[in-house]
Amino acid sequence: MALWAGALTADAVALEARKVAQAEDEPVGQPSPMDAGGTATVTSLHEWRLAHLPPDTRPLPSVTHYDRLFRRRRASGGEHREGEAQ
Repeated sequence: MALWAGALTADAVALEARKVAQAEDEPVGQPSPMDAGGTATVTSLHEWRLAHLPPDTRPLPSVTHYDRLFRRRRASGGEHREGEAQ
């Protein structure tokens, strides 16, 4: 088949040889999953990797440090003029 398709690379020949070997191993009379008429589900590699990640047990990030800095600045900033940003 690879020769017929014009793909004379080692990968294409190995793929076709693997297909033939698998076809010889399958029992005769058993329909393949693709012949069953069912729909095949294709999952992207990215989705599969995300589904197999361990749970993240880290605490959520906190911005309380920055909140404290803003409170100090307002307390020591004194009065602000009209039209200025606070």
